[in-house]
Amino acid sequence: MHYNGYEAVVEFDEEAEIFHGEVINLRDVITFQGRSVGELKEALAESVEDYLTFCKERGEEPEKPFSGQFVVRAEPRLHRALSTAARRAGMSLNKFVTTVLERSLAN
Repeated sequence: MHYNGYEAVVEFDEEAEIFHGEVINLRDVITFQGRSVGELKEALAESVEDYLTFCKERGEEPEKPFSGQFVVRAEPRLHRALSTAARRAGMSLNKFVTTVLERSLAN
């Protein structure tokens, strides 16, 4: 499920006969629950909006699901090989690595 750029996973609790979800890829915890798809969508939206309001009231920036940046540590040999391959391909190192990662996900 998605709402306002936030992504959630949902599970069914057979014993309680209720669906419960949690926004993923954040350090902060945002949860919600409902008995139907409509209730789940509404509860997710309310939970995210509550989180955003809470952050605003505290003067904090809400955590974003992904910034699009991450640090990768590589052995110097691999770093050199990637940089060389990127230059041969006429790409920046960043673009080259992103392209390779995208291809690996398509397989």
